[in-house]
Amino acid sequence: MTSAHGLDAATAAKTAPTPPSRPSGRSWSRLSPFLPLPGLAALPYGMILLIAGAIALCCDPAPPLTFLKNQPFGSPILIVSGCFFAAHLAVFVWRVVLFFMYRPAPPVTDAQAPRCTVIVPAYNEGPQVLETIRSIARSDYPAEKLDIIGVDDGSGDDTWQWLEAAALEFADQVTLVRHPVNQGKRHALYNGFKRGGGEIFITIDSDSQVSAQTLRHLVSPFFHNPDVGAVAGNVRILNRRAGLVPKMLEVAFAFSFDFLRAGQSVVNAVMCTPGALSAYRADIVAKVLPEWLHQRFCGRPANIGEDRAMTNLMLKNGLFVHYQRNATVHTNVPTRYGTLCKMLLRWARSNVRETLLISRFVFGKFRKASAWGLRVNVCEGVLNMTVGTIMRLAALGILIGFPLQVAPHMAMGGAVAACAPGLFYAFRHRSPCAIWALPYTFFCMVGLWWIPVYALLTPHKNKWLTRGAAAGAATEAFDAPPPPVELKTAA
Repeated sequence: MTSAHGLDAATAAKTAPTPPSRPSGRSWSRLSPFLPLPGLAALPYGMILLIAGAIALCCDPAPPLTFLKNQPFGSPILIVSGCFFAAHLAVFVWRVVLFFMYRPAPPVTDAQAPRCTVIVPAYNEGPQVLETIRSIARSDYPAEKLDIIGVDDGSGDDTWQWLEAAALEFADQVTLVRHPVNQGKRHALYNGFKRGGGEIFITIDSDSQVSAQTLRHLVSPFFHNPDVGAVAGNVRILNRRAGLVPKMLEVAFAFSFDFLRAGQSVVNAVMCTPGALSAYRADIVAKVLPEWLHQRFCGRPANIGEDRAMTNLMLKNGLFVHYQRNATVHTNVPTRYGTLCKMLLRWARSNVRETLLISRFVFGKFRKASAWGLRVNVCEGVLNMTVGTIMRLAALGILIGFPLQVAPHMAMGGAVAACAPGLFYAFRHRSPCAIWALPYTFFCMVGLWWIPVYALLTPHKNKWLTRGAAAGAATEAFDAPPPPVELKTAA
C-alpha cells in the first residue's frame, strides 16, 4: 500500500535514519573486577567530586566573610544567604529520605492493562516521528489495548509523509490528524484527547523513543491506586553523543527525575508531568479539558507550559501525581547554547506561571489526603523565585565590584554544589558520565544564571522559541474553536 505522497512502508523503513542506541555510559563494573557492587562502582567518581567539595570546604572563608561584614550591605546579605542555605539544606536532607523511600509500582499484567490512547504531536519533526511511533507500536503492551494518534500540527516539512508511513506500517493502530496551519502543541494534544477512546491518555513527544516496557510500567500506578490521576515518566537523553550540552544534560535530567520527582512521588505530588512522556486518566482529562485549553495568563491565552498546567489541574482536583522510574523515554535535547537557553527560558516562564497558579489552592483543603509534602515543594519554589533571584543579582553585583575577593569562593561553592547530582548519577548508573555534573554546574553559574531572572520579569511572553515563529504566531487564536482538521484512519 502506498501513501498519497508515494512513500510506502518498505521505503520508509529503508530511508528512515537508524535511531541512536540507548545511552549507557561505560560501567565501572566492566572496567574493574574489584568494583562489582553499585555503591563501590560509583566510588571513583564520587571521590573526584568529594575532592572538589573538600577543596571548597578547606578554602578559608574568613577573608570574604570579613570583607562582607565590613561593607554597609554585607550583614543583611550574610543573614539572608545563611537562612536561604539552611532552608535548602533541610529540604535536601528531607528529599534524600524520600528518595530511599521511593518504590515504583509493580508492572500490570496483560489482563490488568487498561486500554490506552497514545498521542504524538509533531511539528517539523521529519523522519524522527516515524521512529517515535515505531517504538510505541513495538512496545511490550497488548496491541488490542493500544491506539496511537499522530497529530501533524501544520508542519512545513515532510512530517506528514512520515506519519503516513507510520499509518501504513501499523495500519490497525495508528490514526492521523492534520492541522492545516500550526496551532501550537496544546491544540495538537487537544485534538488527540478529543478523539482518544482509551481509559488512559499517554502523551509522547515526536522527538522521543520509548523502551519496550515503558508503557506497561507507565500505566501501572493507575491500576494499583485509584487516586492516581497522572504519572510522569523517566526522561533520558537520546542524542547524548551529539555534543557537550547533551552530555551535561544527561546528568542533570537524571537528578531532576530520578531524585527530585521520585521524592515528590512519595508525597503523591509530582509537580510536573513532562511532555516527553506522561499519562493521565481520560475521564479527568475530559473534566478539565476546557479550563486547560482556554487557560490565560496576564490576559493572554497560554501557549506554553501545557504539561505543567495539566499537572496542576490534576492536583487541584484532589488527585495524586506519581513518578514511574522504570517507564523510560529517550528524547532529543538542544546541542547549542542558544537553543538550550530558549528551551530553558520557556520552562522557566512556565514555572513562574504555574507556581503562582498552584499557590492559589495548595494551602487550602483541596484533597482528602495529606498535602504537606506538596506545600513544602511549593514554598521552596516560591523561595527560589523571590529570594533566589535577589541572591543571584546580589552575587552578580558583588562579583562585578569585588572580583578578586569573591570569585575563588564562588567557584569553590560551585564545586560543592556539583557533588549532589554527580554522586547521585554515579550511585544510580555506575557511569563515568557522573563527572559532567562538575562542568554543568559552572556552565549554569556562568552562562545560564540569567534565565530564571529574565523569566521572572517576562512570564507573560508566549513564544515557544524552539519551534519557529509559527507556533508563537498562533497564540492569539487560542480561544477560537479548533481549526478544521483532516482526519485519516489507516485501513
